[in-house]
Amino acid sequence: MANPYTRAMAEFAAGLQYRAIPAEVRERIKLLILDALGCALYGAKLEWCRILQDTLGAIDRDGSCGVWGTGRRLSAPHAGLVNGTQVQGFELDDVHRAGVLHVGAVVLPALLAVAELRRNLSGEEFLAAAVAGYEIGPRVGLCMGPEHIGQGWHSGATVGVFSAAAGAARGLRLDPGRTVHALGIAGTQAAGLMAAQYGAMVKRMHAGRASQSGLYGALLAEQGFTGIEDVLESEYGGFCTTFSRSRDRFDLAELTSGLGAVWQTMGVALKFYACVGSNHTTLDALRHLQSKGPFQADEIEKIEVHCSQATADHVGWKYEPKSLTAAQLNLPFCAATFLLEGDCSVAQFGGNAFADPQRIALADKVEVKADPAITAKGAKFRHKVRVAVHLRDGERLECEREAPRGSERDFASAAEITRKFEQLARHALPEQRVAELRDAVLGLEKLADAARLAELMRLP
Repeated sequence: MANPYTRAMAEFAAGLQYRAIPAEVRERIKLLILDALGCALYGAKLEWCRILQDTLGAIDRDGSCGVWGTGRRLSAPHAGLVNGTQVQGFELDDVHRAGVLHVGAVVLPALLAVAELRRNLSGEEFLAAAVAGYEIGPRVGLCMGPEHIGQGWHSGATVGVFSAAAGAARGLRLDPGRTVHALGIAGTQAAGLMAAQYGAMVKRMHAGRASQSGLYGALLAEQGFTGIEDVLESEYGGFCTTFSRSRDRFDLAELTSGLGAVWQTMGVALKFYACVGSNHTTLDALRHLQSKGPFQADEIEKIEVHCSQATADHVGWKYEPKSLTAAQLNLPFCAATFLLEGDCSVAQFGGNAFADPQRIALADKVEVKADPAITAKGAKFRHKVRVAVHLRDGERLECEREAPRGSERDFASAAEITRKFEQLARHALPEQRVAELRDAVLGLEKLADAARLAELMRLP
């Protein structure tokens, strides 16, 4: 079987030991976990998450694993589906920008389900398994490049299955051979369509579905069930050839480039706006321009956002007030929200904000233009923008941004991340429980049983 890349990734995941992980990566993964769990707790009460909880609760009486931020329990696969949906539920969670993947939303629900099922995963083992998942998925995203999402695939859902499978397989302590099959089982379940961004609740569910698929892959492989051993390399029906519709519009070398030396976990960025990551550089540019000399919305003639082709395709479409999902995914609407409201966070998207006529009118003045020069810079500069604000008096203000606040190039402080976690977690848990969970995550390596995290996320 010609599967050198899939095999190398499986060997890395299966063999990864906590002590072999650099100290800075160990510290970073704890902050990333804290952020993801805060996002999930905020998501617990959102309408689409409640529908999912109620629907699955009506048909699932297993109760093996907790639904975070609630008193419910479901079977492990259904808990993974709901919890992953909650992490991604309000566009607040992490993103590996170059790999185009929300990593925590796919890795952690599957891995914590393993911890609850087996009750034999120490904090150190949990952290090693989490890093395995955070390392593998982004590499598949880098292999596929931004064209993958440009073709209409929701990469968090498609690429995400590999992160989830790698993390869950390491959590189950599968050997490299069975980890190959876990990846191969997960890869054939990959699915997710970007048209969901125009208003469908199902967009929120994609990460949960990927986490569930990765968990299935690991649990089945553990029992000897086989998957596609060359799931990434196969020339006919393999992940890369099929999703790219080619034999050359991907780069297999990215799958193992720097594996074990260059840590993709350090490339995961955090969000400080409640909208899709592709919008954040534009919002930061507007923030900077207003800090230099405030201007009012009624002074604006037009705004031009020059960006990569992937960003233009992803978020630059003409806004229609269909739903909150569309509002959070649309760059012109989010820019208008920031300029009118002074921020673009959870407080700005309540009620029928997506149908606000003032925001819609201002969004119509925002023009998103694909710039070939930015596109040519490749995946690492996918979110670079040059924003030009034209005022009615003829003044032109311009700002360029390559990466937003909280990015891998300008990572947030532990204090900022903790503050965000606490603000979000309080929507679901009492103050004392929030503090206990925070301390447990930040001291995760000391836990005898990582399932304690799931216990702390249940309503007392």
